[in-house]
Amino acid sequence: MLLLLCVLSACSSSDDEEARDMTYPEISDVGITANPTDCQVYHRGESIPFSYVFTDDNELGAYNIEIHHNFDHHTHSTSSVECPMEALKQPVHPWVFNQDYPIPSGQRTYKSRIDIPIPEDIDTGDYHFMIRVIDRAGWQQLRAMAVKIE
Repeated sequence: MLLLLCVLSACSSSDDEEARDMTYPEISDVGITANPTDCQVYHRGESIPFSYVFTDDNELGAYNIEIHHNFDHHTHSTSSVECPMEALKQPVHPWVFNQDYPIPSGQRTYKSRIDIPIPEDIDTGDYHFMIRVIDRAGWQQLRAMAVKIE
């Protein structure tokens, strides 16, 4: 009986909360002017002003921004919006951006605002802008948008 009591007392309430977290975090544009959105056009040498809100029922963990070319017209199927696309082409000097950003501990809501500089020497054309948010329990949400770099 004493051994069982020791085992049960070793379990913390935070472990129980994480075990019960079965809800995905959310990527939201509520209450802000979200950026980027589908079909927006940006220019080499300028910046993409990123602005979104992340929420979770328990606790957020981190988020990731990825930007890569879409010269082959692949899809990530997170948006129903269809943007006009340029002809298929082979990349010569495509832009690849992939950066993780921590979210301070204990946050259920986090407003992210950063400027992402666009290199001047990249291929112009169709790109995907992808946002991933993960909560402390490991659940992930993805939003992908089609943007154009001129």
